[in-house]
Amino acid sequence: MLLRRPADIKPSEITPPAVWQRRREFVQAAVAAGVIGTLSGGRAQAAGRTRLETRMSSLSTMERPTSEQMITNYCNFYEFGTDKEDPPRTAPQSLHVKPWKVAIEGEVRKPAVLDVDDLMKLAPLEERVYRLRCVEAWSAVVPWAGFSFAELVKRVEPTGNAKFVEFTTLADPKQMPGLGSGVLDWPYTEGLRIDEAMHPLTLLTLGLYGEVLPNQNGAPVRIVVPWKYGFKSAKSLVKIRFVEKQPLNSWQRAAPQEYGFYSNVNPTVDHPRWSQATERRLGEEGLFNKRRPTQMFNGYADQVGHLYAGMDLKKLF
Repeated sequence: MLLRRPADIKPSEITPPAVWQRRREFVQAAVAAGVIGTLSGGRAQAAGRTRLETRMSSLSTMERPTSEQMITNYCNFYEFGTDKEDPPRTAPQSLHVKPWKVAIEGEVRKPAVLDVDDLMKLAPLEERVYRLRCVEAWSAVVPWAGFSFAELVKRVEPTGNAKFVEFTTLADPKQMPGLGSGVLDWPYTEGLRIDEAMHPLTLLTLGLYGEVLPNQNGAPVRIVVPWKYGFKSAKSLVKIRFVEKQPLNSWQRAAPQEYGFYSNVNPTVDHPRWSQATERRLGEEGLFNKRRPTQMFNGYADQVGHLYAGMDLKKLF
């Protein structure tokens, strides 16, 4: 039986240089005012997470970030259980992120096996505050740390046969108790067209809220694709494979009538069991907080819409 599935800028919200250069002061002021969750920040420090040196990105939205406490304690990561409380309860103790290797294979001229330190050295880390939209009709604003996946693509030099990128995540029953649930065929796999993967917004992600990724949020390395539903952003990557044919992603394999390959945020294409026309922003529950209209491509239409020109976005969902 199919159980619940996991999670994932208006042009006016792309930060102009004069503003994003001052964003550090904005974040510091928000922390001082209690806008960004400080309780979980203290817990993260106590748990020994490492601070990251990042530079600010002009691709960030200036929307108020969702609290760290919310994002690190309300997680979809089915390898650790299907309830949102399972990953933060289990992953910090059971997932071992050192040592960690990511294999880059397939249609590339320079295949490689990289550890996290290698990945950290590929390009300067940027803080990118992105919207996240879950197919379950909730959204959040999250400050990730990483760099454009295109930087990795340049290093490995795909051949002319590379049309897609397939991402494979860790599947270790000793570390991941959720693998026994049978909700999906493991390991978890996802895929992007190579032009989607090389878009500047596609983020090879190593951090969250200025620190290394917490285990429950996909440590030590994941993908974040902000214009797609959250489940496209595969966590705890162990293999990246460049291929000629479109890969079959895990949720598409499990329920093709509900989850397509593209999985772009599209308010005109409902999930078979609920509407995608509106969303609830995490942390804004309450009687007077209305649902928000869902934006095409999660608000990134001006940046990514050309990738899908001429496509039937209801058929190719």
